[in-house]
Parts: sequence; C-alpha cells; structure tokens
Amino acid sequence: MVSEARETSTLIGSDKVEGTGVYGPDHQKIGEIERVMIEKTTGRVSYAVLGFGGFLGIGHDHYPLPWDSLKYDTAIGGYRMGVTADHLENAPKYTEESSWNWDEPSRIKSVDNYYGPRITHSAFG
Repeated sequence: MVSEARETSTLIGSDKVEGTGVYGPDHQKIGEIERVMIEKTTGRVSYAVLGFGGFLGIGHDHYPLPWDSLKYDTAIGGYRMGVTADHLENAPKYTEESSWNWDEPSRIKSVDNYYGPRITHSAFG
C-alpha cells in the first residue's frame, strides 16, 4: 500500500489544518481551526474559521479570520495570531444556530475591517 505524505517541511494537507490549535500573543490557546476557505479560481486560502468557546458543544462560536492573520509556529505545532481571546469579543462571528453567508460582501468586509492591517505578523513578536 502506498502512503501519502500529508505534511512536509513547507506544505500541509487541509485535513491536518482542521483541528490545529490557534494561540494568541499571550501564548494562550484561543481555539481550533475548523475549516479553511479556498478561492476556487486561484486556489489561494483566504480565510480560516476558528472554533472558540462553549462547553460540550453548547455556546460554541465560529470566527472567520483572514488566513494572513495566522502564522504557523513549529515550536507549538499550531497557529499564532496577533489577538487574544478577549479581542474576539467584538469580532464578526456566527453560532451553531445562525448562518454565515460567504457570498454576502458586507460579511467579508466586516471580517477584513475587523482584523485589517493592525493585525499583522509583526504582532507575533
């Protein structure tokens, strides 16, 4: 049986990204990547959806993040972002009971505006 590498030194399979931890600049785990959103025509990953909060699946929120707001940290085996869990309080999100329409320009704009240029890789230290 042939085995396929799902991760190399520079590439990672989408199935390995899902479930990977996300940490803030304070080194505290914020949540996990639930999925990535890929542009159909370019193949570029544009957004990740972060799962955060709740207990036993109740009250669990979903936060769309610009992919560029995340940086993989090999030391922790997870992604870092330049915001803390507290910063997510006012971030665009949706719950299990609501929906998120990726085709709605105002939704995408709200995410891009919230994280914008102030959340850069320089915030990772």
